[in-house]
Amino acid sequence: MLKLITCLSLLFAANKAQAQTAEDSVKKVVNNLFTAMITSDSTLLKTCFADGAILQTISKKAGVEIKSEPLSEFVSLVGTQAKGSLDERIQFDVIRIDDDLAIAWTPYSFYYKSVFSHCGVNSFQLVRIGGAWKIQYLVDTRRKNDCK
Repeated sequence: MLKLITCLSLLFAANKAQAQTAEDSVKKVVNNLFTAMITSDSTLLKTCFADGAILQTISKKAGVEIKSEPLSEFVSLVGTQAKGSLDERIQFDVIRIDDDLAIAWTPYSFYYKSVFSHCGVNSFQLVRIGGAWKIQYLVDTRRKNDCK
């Protein structure tokens, strides 16, 4: 009986560790994105995204407007900035995973050349491709007021 309890305990611990590893691997991809931004590393940045990834921003200048940005333009922009210029500070609020699909919700504050620019929330949709998480869709909000 003791062997059965020990085996079940080990099995439960292994399953729990695997779930934590999946969440940590999602966080790692998202963190790599922001590491790439602050270090101006376009090569690292490209590894974070799936082919055909979609990047959008919700703006409220004249009503709600959704602006799309091609991934290639974002990668190019990041690669041309001086190191330390693009500093987006995030907090992980929610992460959910189901099989090969994950979401991450990350409130943020953005600083350009050490000066506060704006805040908002990032909503990431990630897909596990070939065993690695990739960002398929990123949409964010941007505002200058009501920042925490």
